[in-house]
Amino acid sequence: MNRRSVALALGAALAVTACATRNSDDALVASARAISPSVVLLTMKVPPDHKTDAYDDAFGTGTVIASGSWGSDILTVQHAVDHAWDMHATLGDKRKVPAKVVAEDATLDVALVRTAEPDLPVVKLGSSAHLGNDLGRLLGLVGYPIPDEFQDEGLTQAKSINAGHLSSVRNQQFEVSLSIVPGESGAAIFIADTGEIVGIAESRFDDERSIGFALPIDDVKAFLHKHDVEHGF
Repeated sequence: MNRRSVALALGAALAVTACATRNSDDALVASARAISPSVVLLTMKVPPDHKTDAYDDAFGTGTVIASGSWGSDILTVQHAVDHAWDMHATLGDKRKVPAKVVAEDATLDVALVRTAEPDLPVVKLGSSAHLGNDLGRLLGLVGYPIPDEFQDEGLTQAKSINAGHLSSVRNQQFEVSLSIVPGESGAAIFIADTGEIVGIAESRFDDERSIGFALPIDDVKAFLHKHDVEHGF
């Protein structure tokens, strides 16, 4: 091989390397794209802090986990829908349909919301059993952070994608380097490079907002086995 051929080959190799580096998050993008159609915004009224006040508007994120001609089941966290009424699920960032809580567990902080809307895109839940061996893995989240603030600014309603890492596994929760902004509670958390859903976004520290917490999906599946067995759990 002459010098010109060597130079061309080296240039091509560097270009491929640069391209691979520039697109190192392609797996995260693909996973988020696959999960996104199943992510819905939950809007509702909740009791005010003071009885004399009007009911407050509240928001959460849900993920469609089962659907058919009968309607669709949406997974979220219980604290986001606690004592909620006038609940709706927004599909595809545009269409609002009525929804209601059909099962909840305040101790675990998980809830099942149902809508009569049939045949929606669904996600397949993964497993969290291996998380203790996967510390440091890149995670993704698709949700609706503070949707009312975006609306007040005249910005389009849309899902947001966030990424962080699995930091630790602590008792029945796992710690993530995701802030979990209000409105994102209930969003599915997935492993970036595989798309496997391993948890549900739950909370964050008030004093250190870069630290978030999520429910392991295996605990959530045990809840579903009790309350949604007719739809495959």
